[in-house]
Amino acid sequence: MDIALLQRLNGLRRARKAGVVVTRVSDASNRLVAEGDGLDGDPLRVEIASAFRSGKSGVVVHDTEEYFLTAHLPPPRIVAIGAVHITQALIPIAAVADFDLIVVDPRTAFATPERFAGCRLFAEWPEDVLPGLGLDPHTAVAAVTHDPKIDDFALRHALERGCFYVGALGSRKTHAKRRERLIGAGVPEADIEAIRAPIGMDIGASTPAEIAVAVMAEIIEAYRRRPIDVTGTPR
Repeated sequence: MDIALLQRLNGLRRARKAGVVVTRVSDASNRLVAEGDGLDGDPLRVEIASAFRSGKSGVVVHDTEEYFLTAHLPPPRIVAIGAVHITQALIPIAAVADFDLIVVDPRTAFATPERFAGCRLFAEWPEDVLPGLGLDPHTAVAAVTHDPKIDDFALRHALERGCFYVGALGSRKTHAKRRERLIGAGVPEADIEAIRAPIGMDIGASTPAEIAVAVMAEIIEAYRRRPIDVTGTPR
């Protein structure tokens, strides 16, 4: 790998952007395809898109030529809005699945280091914290406080930043009221449709631990099945 390519790859890592190094096996020549590069016309566009989605590296064959695709994806992360029992149960589950977990909740009675050891914790309002975290397409946001004053900004910000998953706790009736508030705040209806609510995969979960499992399953599904536009940028 030449210095220029390595420097560009390191720049992608610093910016939390994905990249795929394409190496032709026959002569070891390589090139870097960055997240956001147009793939239209690339003979390996389908294979590269698959690498962006899965994060898996491996050999592919095109017209009898072998290529090794090396996927470099930023660590996926979950920003949980709410220092609640569900979030506590999510800490070990996210760790096993290799997702970083960040918890944000201004209620200092709940957001304590003793209750949330093992993850980054911000006992502050989402509007004060989230802009500095640099939410991106490799970030999931799960709003679980059930308090519009805390959840609504986080949902709006996550949608604006293109997070791959945006979920919110609450019944369909609760979400209908949330929808009205977000529309009133100027959020496009098409964006609101992207919110997973009620949050979590439908597995009949009832306890906080079961809901945490359902949320993690839905996040993994959203991440590994997120659409990649082979004619342009990852969507």
